[in-house]
Amino acid sequence: MTSLVIAEHDNASIKGATLNTVTAAVALGGDVHVLIAGHNAGGAAEAAAKIAGVSKVLLAESAGLEHGLAENVAAQVLALAGSYSHIVFPATAAGKNVAPRVAALLDVAQVSDVTKVVSPDTFERPIYAGNAIATVQSTDKVKVLTVRTTGFDAAASTGGSAGVENVTATADSTSTSFVGSEIAKNDRPELTAAKIIVSGGRALGSSDKFTEVLTPLADKLGAALGASRAAVDAGYAPNDWQVGQTGKIVAPQLYIAAGISGAIQHLAGMKDSKVIVAINKDPEAPIFSVADYGLEADLFTAVPELVQALG
Repeated sequence: MTSLVIAEHDNASIKGATLNTVTAAVALGGDVHVLIAGHNAGGAAEAAAKIAGVSKVLLAESAGLEHGLAENVAAQVLALAGSYSHIVFPATAAGKNVAPRVAALLDVAQVSDVTKVVSPDTFERPIYAGNAIATVQSTDKVKVLTVRTTGFDAAASTGGSAGVENVTATADSTSTSFVGSEIAKNDRPELTAAKIIVSGGRALGSSDKFTEVLTPLADKLGAALGASRAAVDAGYAPNDWQVGQTGKIVAPQLYIAAGISGAIQHLAGMKDSKVIVAINKDPEAPIFSVADYGLEADLFTAVPELVQALG
């Protein structure tokens, strides 16, 4: 039994989600291979070879794979699928783009958002915004999985000594081509990889107040900034800051929620955080039910005092 992890990378290095996905693949038992599908991606392949638990790295290179177009990556995975019992993707935007194509073309059922490996054919995944956990058994010969990265610890990025094997790249798709990308620039840590996150809700009242109150705290802590869906919908924060079931799923070491009531869709995106601190003046706010530390206070007073206390 051998699993194939589809790495997320930028051709030069491996993205953090891949490390969590490798941990899930190791839990399946058997060997773990990693596919680097890219262009001039030798750096990413070398980084993948050092990941603890990886026994082989497959490197497929072509210009059509440089930007991770789903059609081209899916075709590359399909060309290799016959050798594997499990094909494992991180449940990121990129993984969710490719995995369903692979599952459909293999005519198998995809198991999404796996948070625990019970056995090689049985998995746990959250449903109903995380309020229930479904145990799913797959009888398909090849199992296509996406892994919720917050459910698994990251594998060590060093200590491995896997070999790198070049494989023939598949032909580029004629139906799609890469035109361009607009990447949001941010000096802060990327939200899903941040160890500390400071999030704000609709109670902040405006985008100016959002920046005025929360930015100093985030600066003191070296934290990423997040927001509830209500704050994003109100225009207080950009879309890529949204934490929750319809935003980003995060599990930092410390999550500070200021002025967030704790709607179920928000809790689904952050309740796996190691330590949760909630600041809200409503003692009945649902956020307090998942918080390790709760402060019943006006955030416009409490947050500046916290910044001052941090020096």
